Amino acid sequence: MKHTVQITIDGVTTELPVLEATVGLDVVDVRSLIQQGLYTYDPGFLSTAACDSAITYIDGDAGILTYRGYPIEQLADQSEHLEVCYLLLHGELPSAEALGAFKQDIADRMPIDDHFARLFDGFTTESHPMSMLCAAVAGLAAQFHEGLDIYNSEHRLESAKQLIAKIPTLAAMSYRKSINASFVAPDPNLGYAENFLNMCFGETGQPPKVSKTLADALDKIFILHADHEQNASTSTVRIAGSTEANPYAAIAAGIAALWGPSHGGANEAVLDMLMEIGSIDQVSDYVARAKDKDDPFKLMGFGHRVYKNFDPRATVMQASCHAVLAEQGVDDEPLLAVAKALETIAREEAYFVDRRLYPNIDFYSGITLKAMGIPTPMYTALFALGRMPGWIAHWSEMLSAPFKIGRPRQLYLGPNKRDYVPISDR
Repeated sequence: MKHTVQITIDGVTTELPVLEATVGLDVVDVRSLIQQGLYTYDPGFLSTAACDSAITYIDGDAGILTYRGYPIEQLADQSEHLEVCYLLLHGELPSAEALGAFKQDIADRMPIDDHFARLFDGFTTESHPMSMLCAAVAGLAAQFHEGLDIYNSEHRLESAKQLIAKIPTLAAMSYRKSINASFVAPDPNLGYAENFLNMCFGETGQPPKVSKTLADALDKIFILHADHEQNASTSTVRIAGSTEANPYAAIAAGIAALWGPSHGGANEAVLDMLMEIGSIDQVSDYVARAKDKDDPFKLMGFGHRVYKNFDPRATVMQASCHAVLAEQGVDDEPLLAVAKALETIAREEAYFVDRRLYPNIDFYSGITLKAMGIPTPMYTALFALGRMPGWIAHWSEMLSAPFKIGRPRQLYLGPNKRDYVPISDR
């Protein structure tokens, strides 16, 4: 039976339909309120469903995250990133033949031509990798604009393949620029995460030397970050895409949104915090500061805005993180010693347990990337690499059905109408 709720305003009652979700919370359709001259007020859109989607489901209280219905724990343990990319784009897991063809399609599209690579000449070694990555992805619009029909599903799939293929190459080029090193071309014989690591740390003409443990851990990071429902960057991609913008421009807008320290920059903030603490001898003092409500210091990488019980991605990432630490032999690294001490405190002390301030995905991915030798400014760029399939899947989903251009409303609190005063009379 179709449910409704009633709202009465100035004696006039309006019935608002309740739209039923497959799983999770239903939503009240408030669109007809405009007929009574009212909008709803929801700063941050915390209680607003701006779209419907069949891609990702999150239950923060229960610690559940699924892609197309598949639990993140199963995908992270049994799948690989390019298979997850296929799942997000197509809605179903691929056959072995389909996955092989998809991998080949991605490998074929990974190279960047020399002319386009000169875009990086406009940056210095001090440029942040995210500024370079954002500009480079936006620049792809110049190569893939003419003849692109965003309402053609095959064209959208081609855009998805180009973006998924080129984002690791562009991210690696951003890193190489930052260390003033020559670019390393993708190797068609390497896997997705292996290629990224080799393009960052390998050398042209030298055989690849990529650790399987590190490649597997990085692939798992990509899977765990592949999508996260209507977060700030995904919503930005949808709103930009709703203007019928070129997909590469819409994705560049998402990268810009991801750069913020409250979003994709959180794992970078974890390392900044560890560097501020400095040594294991300082941990107890900083924990005491974190408990002091009058002290501005905050422990980064603990708790989560959405997950109120535990972060299922962190649970998966913990084992992978410890495997990387063991292989890299960095037990004596001061910052990682600090991280391990904080992890123990957060999982054992009542103050943190009672407040559900558990280590989250940003905590574990931050210290994993640190152990891999990846510099802190690259962390958010890797987040963008992992999130690419989610962004493009949401963009394509929006365009595959009727949609409206994004246009949030406001509660106006400025001055009422007033007359202009000539400058001579002010």
